Amino acid sequence: MDDAHAPGTPLNRGDLADQRFLSATGIPRIDVVDSTGSTNADLLRGATVDPADWPDLSVLTAEYQTAARGRLERHWEAPPLSSVSVSVVLRPVNADGRPLPTQSYSWLSLIAALALRETLLETAGIPAELKWPNDVLVRGRKIAGILAQLGPMADGNVPPVILGTGLNVTLRESELPVPTATSVGLEGGRTTDRTALLKSYLSHFAVLYRSFCNADGDPTAGLAGGPSLHKRVEAVMVTLGKQVRAQLPGDHEIIGHASRLDDYGSLLVLDRDGREHVVTAGDVVHLRPWTAPDAPDQGGYA
Repeated sequence: MDDAHAPGTPLNRGDLADQRFLSATGIPRIDVVDSTGSTNADLLRGATVDPADWPDLSVLTAEYQTAARGRLERHWEAPPLSSVSVSVVLRPVNADGRPLPTQSYSWLSLIAALALRETLLETAGIPAELKWPNDVLVRGRKIAGILAQLGPMADGNVPPVILGTGLNVTLRESELPVPTATSVGLEGGRTTDRTALLKSYLSHFAVLYRSFCNADGDPTAGLAGGPSLHKRVEAVMVTLGKQVRAQLPGDHEIIGHASRLDDYGSLLVLDRDGREHVVTAGDVVHLRPWTAPDAPDQGGYA
C-alpha cells in the first residue's frame, strides 16, 4: 500500500467567514493562513502587540504547522491539510465585563477538551474521553492535544490566554507522531471534513466558554443549561480511578490512585501511604495495577 499522504482538502474559508456562523458563536474574526510555525506563537504575539485587533474569541487557524508545540516544549509536524490546528484568544470576563479570577484559568483547557469531545461524538461519530490534563483520547489513543499559554500583562490589563488545539484528522499510521496516537480517519469517523470539524469545535467551545464566564469562572455552577463543568469533566475523564504516575516539573514523580479533580481542575493523587497530593502540572501516565504472584499482599505497578 502506498504510504504517501492522500491529498487533503483545504479549509473552506468562505464557510468559516459566514456571518451567520460568526454571529451565532460570538467569534469576531477567523484568520486562516496557509502555513506557519505555530498558531499559538503567532496569536500570542498578535494579541500582545495589537490587543485591540484580537478581541476575545478571535481565531487563527493554519493549513500547515511546521513547529507546533505541546506540553514540556515537545515539537511535532504533521502533513499539510491533515489536521485541525487552531488557536483562540481568550480574555475572560463575565456578563458585566468583570475579569474572571485568574485561578479559574486552569479550567479553560478542560473546556476545550470537553468541546472537542462533543465535536468528535456528534460530528464524527467517535466516542472520546479526556486524559488529564489536556489530551483527548479515542479508545485509549491520543487524537488531540490542547495547550493554554498565558500572555503578558500589558497596561494593567488582564493578560490574554492563548488556547491552542491540534486534532489529528487524516493522518495514517505511518504519519502519527507516536505509536499511541490516532486520527479521525483511522478511527472510522463518519466525516474527515476539517471545516465541519473546526466549526463544530468552535461552536461547542463558545457555548461552554461563555457560560463559564457568566458563572464568574465557578466550575461548580450549572453550565449551559446542564451539569456543572466540574461534573461534566469528571464524568468523561478516563484518568480518574486509575493508577497513575505523575511526572512533575523538576524530575519528581508521584505514583498512586487518581481520585478526583479539585475546584481548580488539579488532579488529586492518593499514594500508597494514604497521602493525597495535588498535581497542578505535569505529565500523567496511566498504569496497570498488578500483584506479584509470589507476594500477593504487595501492590505494584507495571
